[in-house]
Amino acid sequence: MNLRHLPLYLVLGAILITAGLSMFTVTVTEFAIRKEFGAIVGTHYAPGLHYKWPWDTVTKFDNRLLSQSFTGETFLTNDNRALIVDFYIKWRVKDPVLYYTASGTEDVAAARLASSVKDGIKTVVAQRSLPQIVSAERAAVTGEMLGEASAKAAALGVDLIDVRVQRIDLPDEVAARVYESMKQNFAKTANQFRAEGQKASTGIRAAAERQRTVILAEAERDALHIRGEGDALATQTYARAYGKNPEFYAFWRSMRAYEQAIGREGDLLVITPDGEFFKYLKDAGSPNASVPRH
Repeated sequence: MNLRHLPLYLVLGAILITAGLSMFTVTVTEFAIRKEFGAIVGTHYAPGLHYKWPWDTVTKFDNRLLSQSFTGETFLTNDNRALIVDFYIKWRVKDPVLYYTASGTEDVAAARLASSVKDGIKTVVAQRSLPQIVSAERAAVTGEMLGEASAKAAALGVDLIDVRVQRIDLPDEVAARVYESMKQNFAKTANQFRAEGQKASTGIRAAAERQRTVILAEAERDALHIRGEGDALATQTYARAYGKNPEFYAFWRSMRAYEQAIGREGDLLVITPDGEFFKYLKDAGSPNASVPRH
């Protein structure tokens, strides 16, 4: 190296260093603020190359949607039941100056934002009992949590996009008591439904039995009425037949009696042979037997 050119090299090096310290770039995913001796002197830089004084400092923040998860956070309900809640938050830097002055760094801002969200969840949970939280729609609870935390997030220069509960659980000893209570309540409800069903079943059976009794009684009444009309008609028919030919009527009645009395196999009939019952049997074989004519 030629020592005569050393001053030139030193000057060029100083120029390059000064130029490097006087320029900064901003990408499309960043916010940047420029500070001079700690005071903010520049904000809202568009993506690209920008210039500054060598002694100025530039702080950049991510302008994309950010998220962070939290697990195992414990909150108390208004009936002093402990809940273990897993949740995540999504946010975006809205005002980089306020964001910087309120927190200084992204980690500190995230911690403060998380604290605000936890306070919002704590307020929502503390306003409800455990059964109310379990039975409530998750969208409604999430909406209240988001509303509670959004105002505090705005003070940090952050736009809170979403607060989402991923899991709500109970400590083991509390869960056992809650599940047992729920089991008893379900059993009570089931017994009530069974009792109501049994009552309805008894009523239906009683109504059906009453209807059956009424139907049978009406059928028996109609049968007796029809049978009475038939007997009356038969009596009238028999009376007309007897009036026209009493001998034939007597003969026909005897034939019916013979059929019913001695026409069955295995029957034993004890009767006097010269009685009136065998009148037509005794005369049936004689040459002079006369058969009534109709």
